Amino acid sequence: MVKIARFFSIAAFIFNVVAKTSALEKDEIISSWLAQQTNVQTWAAEFVQTRTLKVLAEPLISTGRVWFAAPQNFRWELGQDQTIAIRNNETMLVMYPRLKRAEKYDFQTAGPSDWKDALSMLQTGFPRSRGDIDRQFKILSLSFTNNLNVLALQPRSPGARKMMPEIRILIGTNSSLAGTELVFVDGSTMQNLFRNVQTNTPVEGKFNLDLPADFKLVEPLKGNRK
Repeated sequence: MVKIARFFSIAAFIFNVVAKTSALEKDEIISSWLAQQTNVQTWAAEFVQTRTLKVLAEPLISTGRVWFAAPQNFRWELGQDQTIAIRNNETMLVMYPRLKRAEKYDFQTAGPSDWKDALSMLQTGFPRSRGDIDRQFKILSLSFTNNLNVLALQPRSPGARKMMPEIRILIGTNSSLAGTELVFVDGSTMQNLFRNVQTNTPVEGKFNLDLPADFKLVEPLKGNRK
């Protein structure tokens, strides 16, 4: 009995050490990634987007470009004139050039909305501190797969969780942002893998919200049309 008790004591000690080491490694990986983020004022990259839908046997794959300027402005361009999403401070514009249609979201004046919470997640991947992460997300796990650290996050906003219960940040072994993956409530996913990344390069004009005169503008958060 003494030997058995000693065995379990040693096992418990080893498990405790491993758990602490794992937690320490997780904090180090996150801290190293955030340290790189603090030096980024502008960021641009090409991306490959893969969407998996339960109703389709094969995933949908597209390419595009993205630009970011601290602290929250971004521009996503998907495909050839397919979809453009621009955030400039508290206003976001989503344009569909082929349809000559655009949607405007004013985050400052809009009331509580599940869509508002979900759309704010588009800037995920560019936090400035651990506090930024903790305010918006609960950290679920950190795993390593395909030479990438995968940081799984759960949005704290109930509205965002209704649409995206989980968001994954893909961190390279050099602590750089390698991609993002959104997990939707129906189980479908949208993964963006970044390449040809450029940091702190000029992005003037990328966040201009001017629309062509022949575009129809809709404001979904207000429930009216213009």
